Amino acid sequence: MCGITGYLGYKQAAPILLEGLKKLEYRGYDSAGIATLENHQINIKKGVGAISKIDAKLQFSKLHGTIGIGHTRWATHGKVNQINAHPHLTQSKNLIIVHNGIIENFEELKNKLNSVNLISDTDSEIALYYFENKLNKGLTIKEAIKEFLKEVKGTLAILFLNTQTNEIYAIKRDSPLALGIGTNEIFLGSDIYAFSKFTHKAIFFEDNEFAIISNKGFRFYNQNGLEIIKKITKFNWVKEEKKNKNFEHYMLKEIYEEPKCIERLSISLNSDQKNKIQNLKNLILNSKKILFVAAGTSYHASLYATYLLTRLGFDARAIIASEFSNIGLVDKETLIIAVSQSGETMDVLDAIKPVKNSCYSLVSIVNVPHSSIERLCFLNINILAGQEIAVASTKTYSNELYLFLKLSQELGMKINLEKIFDNVKELIENNSSQIKKVAQLLKNKKDIYIIGKGSGYAVAREISLKLKEVSYIHAEGMMSGELKHGTLALIENKTPVIILISEKHDPILSNLKEVESRNAQAILISPYYGDFKIPEGKETFALYASILGFLLTYEIAKLKNLPIDKPRNLAKVVTVK
Repeated sequence: MCGITGYLGYKQAAPILLEGLKKLEYRGYDSAGIATLENHQINIKKGVGAISKIDAKLQFSKLHGTIGIGHTRWATHGKVNQINAHPHLTQSKNLIIVHNGIIENFEELKNKLNSVNLISDTDSEIALYYFENKLNKGLTIKEAIKEFLKEVKGTLAILFLNTQTNEIYAIKRDSPLALGIGTNEIFLGSDIYAFSKFTHKAIFFEDNEFAIISNKGFRFYNQNGLEIIKKITKFNWVKEEKKNKNFEHYMLKEIYEEPKCIERLSISLNSDQKNKIQNLKNLILNSKKILFVAAGTSYHASLYATYLLTRLGFDARAIIASEFSNIGLVDKETLIIAVSQSGETMDVLDAIKPVKNSCYSLVSIVNVPHSSIERLCFLNINILAGQEIAVASTKTYSNELYLFLKLSQELGMKINLEKIFDNVKELIENNSSQIKKVAQLLKNKKDIYIIGKGSGYAVAREISLKLKEVSYIHAEGMMSGELKHGTLALIENKTPVIILISEKHDPILSNLKEVESRNAQAILISPYYGDFKIPEGKETFALYASILGFLLTYEIAKLKNLPIDKPRNLAKVVTVK
């Protein structure tokens, strides 16, 4: 889940690499580093912590050279320290590496290269010496990479910088990698956002492809070393606005952007993506079974989608991607819908790749255009939330929910979506004081329970996730009917229970009585009960309740002085198993 960048051109590389790393920091923020070359002079700076902190100390822009590579790390092998930070350099100083992924046969390769004294604890460094070993034996660059792809197991997005030839070797397997094309300059990045400021033309690496980049240009090859012609894609990207001084954190800024993001998606679904939503509608009508495949927040959005489609009479289920191979039964009448903010979620990719040709059709719902999941599917719908900086997904989740509401409306469900943008805006603005009041009550709690019924169950799961990842509070989101099947034993005096009530005469009210009789601290999110101001609407309740949950989570984390945008141990995109 690291981010990698590369540049070769006529400009100073370091400022361009730094810009790319800042855009990729959502992929990891344990450490970062940049390496550049100037007349074969190697310049490397790296450190631990956020990029802004490292840059303030080391001043990356002072690195000279028109070729270079950069890395922002989310640790998988080796502790978070200066030594394990990328880039890594061989003792001969001939090769430098940055790597996103995991080399699974690290120990096996290490044993084969027993004469090498590794400096770091990373798996990436063994790849560096493996590759140098092959070159030292007289293999050509293409031959060395062919052997590398045959023998190395695991996920790879690697950039090797050859300090003798001023070339960059880019290799991709499972982890994302793209090449950007400018005028007499080449950019590389884990996604197009890394270089979208400089160019809107890209080539996307597929698995087991590699490229050799020099001042003469670039060439692509397959795993057998045969040159291949790649399609150049012109892309458009919804850029995020500059950080507003009125917002202390990106998470809050992105919550406040939700009305605008939903409106943008609505316009698209009624114009340029209108045919896509109609095609998805027809696929659903002509399939026997619909399986949503997702992880984390997108899985909770998928739970909501199955609630809506089931109410319409369809056989729809949401399956956590990492368990899809164990419980997902697929045949030629099964429609699979992969949902992912990044479009690079490894668990989702692993789930859908084996069944691509054995299902009725494969659809993606993603936020990042031209991502790996999108390129794998037959039909793609973009949720157009724009770049999300905070690790906790908010506006992407809301756009996913709106998309499912629009789809359900197209399939015949009576839903009024005309005022939804205004409703979301008013919801955010009108509940600020109450949110802060409840946050004060919950900030020191160790356990919080969230219960919901119907669409409220998906919301309960999502709010509990946000409380865990941003506020560092153990939270459990569950079906309200399951409360008395065990969990009620944990409800005692002042235990906080958030209850999601979508209807005036909701059966969940009986669960409210159960927790109140045990002196629990009941907090109601409802259009009809409690102190929150929330619009009516059974179908749209999930969207509104989720936003309140996001705001509550944010305020709790703020009161606890936590790193809201960059929670510990987490990265936004999970591209490793």
